[in-house]
Amino acid sequence: MKQWVPGLSCLALIGLAACLEAQPAPDRPERPLSDFRIETVADSLPAPWAAAALPQGGYLVTGKLGRLWIVRDGNRQEITGLPREIIALANNRIATDGQGGLLDVALAPDFAQTGTIYLSYSYGDWDANGTALLRATLDGDRLRDPVTIFRAGPAKEAGSHYGGKIAFPGDGTLLLSLGDGFSLREEAQKTDSHLGSVVRLMPDGGTPTDNPDFGDGAKLQLFSIGHRNVQGLAIDPDTGAIWQHEHGPRGGDELNRLEAGANHGWPIATHGRDYQGARISPTEDHAGFTAPVHVWTPSIAPSGLAIYRGDLFPDWQGHALVGGLASGDLRRVDPISGEETILLSDAKTDDDPFRVRDVDVEADGSVLVLVEDAKTGHLLRLRPR
Repeated sequence: MKQWVPGLSCLALIGLAACLEAQPAPDRPERPLSDFRIETVADSLPAPWAAAALPQGGYLVTGKLGRLWIVRDGNRQEITGLPREIIALANNRIATDGQGGLLDVALAPDFAQTGTIYLSYSYGDWDANGTALLRATLDGDRLRDPVTIFRAGPAKEAGSHYGGKIAFPGDGTLLLSLGDGFSLREEAQKTDSHLGSVVRLMPDGGTPTDNPDFGDGAKLQLFSIGHRNVQGLAIDPDTGAIWQHEHGPRGGDELNRLEAGANHGWPIATHGRDYQGARISPTEDHAGFTAPVHVWTPSIAPSGLAIYRGDLFPDWQGHALVGGLASGDLRRVDPISGEETILLSDAKTDDDPFRVRDVDVEADGSVLVLVEDAKTGHLLRLRPR
């Protein structure tokens, strides 16, 4: 297993302008001496978005332009059997020019018995699109019986803010995060819309009968509302707590603990400013809204989230591992004190910028990190020295 050393070419990713507007550089917490080594699991992963470890070894990795790979022993092989709607993302503007595409991949809790996986992706075209959820069976290097079990509505225009993170809260349901559509931010406060929410579904896409009641005319799938663009969703394996982070605009990124029926305030209550510098709202908190546990201003553009519970890094127990797109780092955050520590950083030099796209904790306590640079993506593993 080779060591990975940051030394990557200048960042110029497809669609970067659509997702990271210019803003002040985020603050960098102190980075201690590394107590881990960095191993390269796989290279040459074009436009990667998410990764998931397989229980018998190997990894699934999604590519934004409609590709799904299985990685074994450092080699990647493309998974066949994806629906045409996903394969077509390679020529679809919402994926090539925007933030859409093939997004998250997650293994069902009973994957070892059933082979069931879930994939989130953007459906539609530039004029009418949204986030969808696919269920399929992984059979070797092929998907069997793929079926789209959920489509968020109403459809929106342009190619921004899809959310797309999947998590399993341990009660037989699944959670899916949905963005606000960027220009449709008021939708995040409308309960007759899926935009700017986290939805709770049955494994087949049905609606749980015990979902929160958001009132007459509300979408029955809603679990929480008032979100901007959620690209981090994780369950604490020890406590069952549901953690989430979301992009603010120019600042105001949030780390939240989710509760059923909560309203997290966007865009009425926010620490963020518009990209021209104006305040979006005069209030950062408001009665009836659930306040964030932690806020980043300026924005780090958080992407990927895991709550560490493992034997390899005892000092990290219960801490949030948060990837950054704008900040180009992986940071460890104590949810109680708010203290942050940089674990992995591109140092923002002209020679080695990269972005952290996804993060996960493997069964043995290793930390899996998916990064991307101007040319390709890299799947990395952090283990103690």
